[in-house]
Amino acid sequence: MNWDFDDTIAALASPPGSAARGIIRVSGFNLVEILQTTFQAGRDANWSQVRHASRFAGRMQLDSVDCPLPADLYLWPTTRSYTGQPMAELHTIGSPPLLEAALATLFEHNVRPARPGEFTLRAFLAGRVDLVQAEAVLGVIDAHDHEELELALEQLAGGISGQICRVRSEIIELLADLEAGLDFADEDIEFIESSELIGRIDSARRALDELFDQSVDRLQSQGHYRVILAGMPNAGKSTLFNSLIGDSQALVSETQGTTRDYLTAKVDWGGTAIELVDTAGWEFDPLNIMAHAQALRDDQLNRADLVVWCSPCNLEDANQRTDNELFADISTRRQQVLRTYTKSDLSANAQTQSSIVVCAQSGVGLDGFRTAVANCLSNSSHGDRQMIGSSAARCRESLRGSIDSLANAANSARQQAGEELVAIELRETLHHLSHILGAVYTDDLLDRIFSRFCIGK
Repeated sequence: MNWDFDDTIAALASPPGSAARGIIRVSGFNLVEILQTTFQAGRDANWSQVRHASRFAGRMQLDSVDCPLPADLYLWPTTRSYTGQPMAELHTIGSPPLLEAALATLFEHNVRPARPGEFTLRAFLAGRVDLVQAEAVLGVIDAHDHEELELALEQLAGGISGQICRVRSEIIELLADLEAGLDFADEDIEFIESSELIGRIDSARRALDELFDQSVDRLQSQGHYRVILAGMPNAGKSTLFNSLIGDSQALVSETQGTTRDYLTAKVDWGGTAIELVDTAGWEFDPLNIMAHAQALRDDQLNRADLVVWCSPCNLEDANQRTDNELFADISTRRQQVLRTYTKSDLSANAQTQSSIVVCAQSGVGLDGFRTAVANCLSNSSHGDRQMIGSSAARCRESLRGSIDSLANAANSARQQAGEELVAIELRETLHHLSHILGAVYTDDLLDRIFSRFCIGK
């Protein structure tokens, strides 16, 4: 990383293309002196002398255009800005040629083009955000739906960082108590009892275990929900699958057990990204190929955000009792199960109260089905995750290392191996947590993270 952070940088911060307003972002310690040569505020406002965040209406003189460009200057003149440097935004007409001319004028006055992610990188290096929050900026930009956006915004606001910082502070306090006791090892003074020591270590480990589980969930979810179609053989799952995706990927037959594998398709329902999965019928037959199909089905169920249980409306009494028993069984094992009655055209009594009833062949009830699925997903545990995918991928090994170090510390304490060994493991835990927050980092790590940003962020 050979970047000079004393340079003044500028870039277009608004999306490319024509718009009513375009935004140019500028940051650097020579900001005010540079803008004095290009920007003039109206009504003789002495904007260059202000010491607090302010807005000024005025105009910008462009080198390549004779007519001044109307612009509003939003100025943060001190280090209390996003980048930790004097920073400004020029809000003007969102015409691409005018914005390019404004940037060209700045570049002629000792300003260089910002590199991808350089504004956020400066914010990180100035301590305005930690590394987890910096990654959340990219999460906001890359969000596929409103759930992903809310998750990234919560991480940007410091939700996950706050949890890690709390655990880190607790470990620092615990380490301080241990080291205070080591200073008086020759005297009969006990700063912390063994039971309290073990309890505090286990409490920190439980908190990190939860964060680690969230990181695994984020890596498995891949930015979308997994919705599994399940049910007895010949329950209409494949027909429903084909109707929902608008294609005939799944083989449909009156013969039971047609689906031997599982099929997947990605759909977008009202801004919610979903991976829809058609699985084998719910039966157990370990003597033939269906055993493999059942194993694949069970694997998909374990990874699902929502299970849609398909119950045909035309079941006979014996099969209906079996269907009810299987639905009750899966409901006890899964938090999110939506029962859907299929093949409504084959039963005169299909309109069941408080139920989702569909006919996949005619399309009846499919809009209500999509709405019900979206409502279930909005209330699912998917929304409880507090870590975006990019952070989960980077933090996973550090979380695993910190958990292992705490486990070693707890074992040493239980075996009374000596507080010195416990202290060593606690310091190792702090080292891993510092990697997550960015208190310890390498140039390669920063290059890998910020190279994925767009210019202007």
